[in-house]
Amino acid sequence: MTIPTWRWLALAPFLATALWSADPILGTWKLNVQRSRFLPGPAFKSETRTYEEDKDGIKVTIRTVDGKGREAVSVYLTTPDGQQHSVSGRGGPADSVALKRVNEFTAESTLMHAGREIAKTTRVINPNGMTMTITYKGLDPDGTPVTNTLVFERVE
Repeated sequence: MTIPTWRWLALAPFLATALWSADPILGTWKLNVQRSRFLPGPAFKSETRTYEEDKDGIKVTIRTVDGKGREAVSVYLTTPDGQQHSVSGRGGPADSVALKRVNEFTAESTLMHAGREIAKTTRVINPNGMTMTITYKGLDPDGTPVTNTLVFERVE
């Protein structure tokens, strides 16, 4: 059974709205180490970020291998409400994260550990939806001040 063209045309506005309203962060992103910058260094060996829809927000899973070969996993559920949300996992610098959406492609976060602010981040997704840049200014897990510019490419 085929659907008449007029029915597809009638559905087009609804389908377009559903596609356009999807958060551009959703999916899996891999760090492009060569395009990223780590000050003072060393550079991460790898990082993969997965953003998944959840009934209460977006579930974020971050898997990192730092420049010293240490693995870290951070998992948290976030909403762009500016409120701190708990982080679980091991090896990451933060125990809570607050996210504020600036616009469709830009968000800012405040990372906390033991009630103290340890970093600010800005996340920008390219309008084509294929590249994401995160600027991280704060402390690494060892407490060393860092300014990292992480460039990610969408893989899913």
